[in-house]
Amino acid sequence: MRIAEVIGKVTLSRRHESLSGATWVLATPLMPEAFVKGNKSAGREEPFIVFDELGAGIGSIIAVSEGAEASAPFHPNVKPIDAYNAAILDTVDIET
Repeated sequence: MRIAEVIGKVTLSRRHESLSGATWVLATPLMPEAFVKGNKSAGREEPFIVFDELGAGIGSIIAVSEGAEASAPFHPNVKPIDAYNAAILDTVDIET
């Protein structure tokens, strides 16, 4: 699981039937350096698309499941997703 920040929304013109009722967001994974005060641009990786049923908005910090774990919440149904928003995080504490 990775921590990421939502930086945009994705609009689909076509989708698989099993993906009704949710949105897609563009998120950038965050490294611990991103949580240091005044260091907002550091510790970021390449953005990726996340399936979101929780309603995360731009600027939300989210916990993302990837790979086989991303589709686990839907078992036994099958959804063609690679990244799933598992939680919207209120705070993140990094101990040094």
